[in-house]
Amino acid sequence: MQTYDAPLRDMRFNLYELHGLDALTALPAFADLNAETVDSVLEEAARIATELLLPLNASGDSEGCVAENGVVRTPKGFREAYGVFRDGGWSSVAGDPDYGGQGLPESVNTLVQEMICASNLSFSLYPGLTHGAVKALAAHGSEALKDLYLPKMIEGVWSGTMCLTEAHCGTDLGLLRTRAVPSEDGSYRLNGAKIFISAGEHDLTENIVHLVLARLPDAPAGIKGISLFLVPKFLPREDGTPGERNGVACTGIEHKMGLKASATCQIAFDDAKAWLVGLPHKGMQGMFTMMNEERLGVGIQGLGIASAAYQSAVAYARDRLQGRSLGGAKRPDLAADPIIVHPDVRRMLMTMRTSAEGCRAVGLWVAQAVDLSRHAETDAARTAAADFVALMTPVVKALFTDLGFEAASLGVQVYGGHGYIREHGVEQYVRDARIAMLYEGTNGIQALDLVGRKMPAHMGRSLRTFFHPVSEFIEARRKDAAIGGLVEHLERGFGALQLATGQIAQSGLKDPEEAGAAATDYLRLLGLVAMGYMFVRSAEIAHAKLVDAGPDAGFYRGKLASAQFFIDRILPQATALFLAIKSGKQSMMALADNAF
Repeated sequence: MQTYDAPLRDMRFNLYELHGLDALTALPAFADLNAETVDSVLEEAARIATELLLPLNASGDSEGCVAENGVVRTPKGFREAYGVFRDGGWSSVAGDPDYGGQGLPESVNTLVQEMICASNLSFSLYPGLTHGAVKALAAHGSEALKDLYLPKMIEGVWSGTMCLTEAHCGTDLGLLRTRAVPSEDGSYRLNGAKIFISAGEHDLTENIVHLVLARLPDAPAGIKGISLFLVPKFLPREDGTPGERNGVACTGIEHKMGLKASATCQIAFDDAKAWLVGLPHKGMQGMFTMMNEERLGVGIQGLGIASAAYQSAVAYARDRLQGRSLGGAKRPDLAADPIIVHPDVRRMLMTMRTSAEGCRAVGLWVAQAVDLSRHAETDAARTAAADFVALMTPVVKALFTDLGFEAASLGVQVYGGHGYIREHGVEQYVRDARIAMLYEGTNGIQALDLVGRKMPAHMGRSLRTFFHPVSEFIEARRKDAAIGGLVEHLERGFGALQLATGQIAQSGLKDPEEAGAAATDYLRLLGLVAMGYMFVRSAEIAHAKLVDAGPDAGFYRGKLASAQFFIDRILPQATALFLAIKSGKQSMMALADNAF
């Protein structure tokens, strides 16, 4: 049975104690924000997630979306749930107040998104794609386009998509063929076809706004010849209501292994009326604004799945009776002990637990940097925060989704044979989680982005935003009586990361394939050290709070247990990852192409 109860206590710990709400309230944009307001938002989001969205998760998976004559119908209950979601203002949480948004920080919105993803990942994609489209349009659209479209999209009455992929090209967007020709009225006529378009057609909103990559007639070849266009499903009338149907049609939906309640569409544009977003031939700037927003969002999808799979596994492990504890019967009153007493089950549960807690801590660290990059009062502070976000975006996307899938798989393992059976619901987490490692750029591409772009950018400036605080923390806490042992292990992992960074910088300059061969291992290494840093900082706070914790003592003891497990059992992977990186590309590239 799928079990999810929003982990509000851990969310508050991360927001208030680990990262500090004062870092946000010190900014003029959030000067009126307070814990009481945030708590009410999180508590209501938790209610929406558990009472409205979770009950539709399994049924939505079973029913799936249906396409008939170009019309897509979402599963039973989705349309009504979306209406409640929209009317409750959940589409506008982090929206710009100038266009009707609530203007809350991305830090808060990230926690809301985690709850939505954990309770119903398919549902989350509909508002999630809109959020990214809003950011791209706000950053690159004309004032006229923003005034017309942003209020409706932020309200959730209209939704958004991103249309990149074509049947013959995936990540290599320089090969795309969709074309746009100027019209006399200043708009364009767009023709082409796109595939894998999440939320490309559905029955939840009254209009769908597509952001589409296409070429102008005078476009140079390759990636430098791509422009970005806004293409609505219905052309707005003068009063802003949906009018005439545009030349946009869903020609089919993809039949997927997971996310069956999310409509993944094939979209055809037939002389569709379109408007240029940004400058001609500079469309990738606008699309990367949306893609980077979505990459962070997809990372939170991995976190949500990890959290839901963990809770479901814990509930099952507490109830399932199987064998006796190796240390002697723990429940002699029962025919057998619950499987939660067995060390290997504990190993799996603690791995899932620390994946969720570690990703939540790192994710909120990055989300807070997003807020600072937009609202800090000095150029230097905004630049430093933006550098950190740029560095960590591929890590959040790839590591979180890797760990989310691994946690889902462990959840099935905890259930044993029952996990393989559909009625128990945990196999859905595996199927749903798998796509997150693929879309918005496969995780291998995220790793290449990290080592090929983010590491060397600005002479390593982005790396310093991570390395310096970790190094300073280790130096200051190395001999701390409470956490010195944990710091010692963190220092060892951080040392492996430093050595790996130097190895890649040296070998990659001589041979780009060396950097490519090391990329995936390096991304995980950096991510694990980031999680280790968060866990040791959390342990420091927990130690201090336990002096007078009262009813929260159990929570803080749990934080210490999580930190110790991660440092003992997970972070040592850093050494192995460095050794793999150090071995170079030789064994990976040894076979000829035709020898596989």
